[in-house]
Amino acid sequence: MTRAALYIRVSTEEQAEEGYSLEAQQERLTAYCEAQGWDIAEVYADKGYSGRKISSRSEYKRMIDEKDKWDTILVLKMDRIHRNSRNFIEMMDNLEKWGKKFTSMQEELDTSSAIGRFVVDMIQRIAQLESEQIGERTYVGMEQKASMGGMMGFNPPYGYKLENSNLIIEEHEANIIRWIYSEYLQGHTMASIASSLNSESKLTRNGNLWTKWSISRILHNPIYVGYMRWDTLQIKSDHAPIIALDNFNKVQILASSNTKDPSKRKTTVINDLN
Repeated sequence: MTRAALYIRVSTEEQAEEGYSLEAQQERLTAYCEAQGWDIAEVYADKGYSGRKISSRSEYKRMIDEKDKWDTILVLKMDRIHRNSRNFIEMMDNLEKWGKKFTSMQEELDTSSAIGRFVVDMIQRIAQLESEQIGERTYVGMEQKASMGGMMGFNPPYGYKLENSNLIIEEHEANIIRWIYSEYLQGHTMASIASSLNSESKLTRNGNLWTKWSISRILHNPIYVGYMRWDTLQIKSDHAPIIALDNFNKVQILASSNTKDPSKRKTTVINDLN
């Protein structure tokens, strides 16, 4: 008797979508197994994970590790298992090597034949195209929102707090920001600045030790001169700056000159606040 591994998945945006809940998928796949006379070896459920990546899906990885328990993977729809053609093809190659099969209930596909495998591959490529198009539309929408000065959803950076979706200066942290910039302009290294803060028990907002990397992020973040950064865009915002533009630009030039590898030198100054 065929032993089926039921794989079910929902991504965050699909959890409320009718027919895609974990419970709905499991119910339909269980009924399918009963109709086929298959045994259910195990149910593997990944909740809140994208179909584009494997690395974050613990249940998928457990299913593969337990391949000796089942004969076929059963899914409601192909995009439940993968939205990336490369990952899907790799899985199919492994299933063939292991003598296992793949079944998609909705597409009614049989991968035991050459035609079935060809159709599976074509449908998967279409699913990847749809996924990439969704990603492109999301990117364009976020870029347009950023270019119009819209706030991206994020945690407020060190030195600020959020009040009614507005960035407000947090004075205690802002004073440390100003001190960091002043120390760097006086010739102190990022590592020595971090060490000084740690020795005085002036830790990060989360109570962690400062590092030269966290100091570097503060020294290069245009938010401290009143700009929001998203991808390649730097958009003037209406929040109050903590650092003067002139000092920010001096820091960018100094940091670039202090970079030993010429290929990694990058100076990103802001020429205009208007």
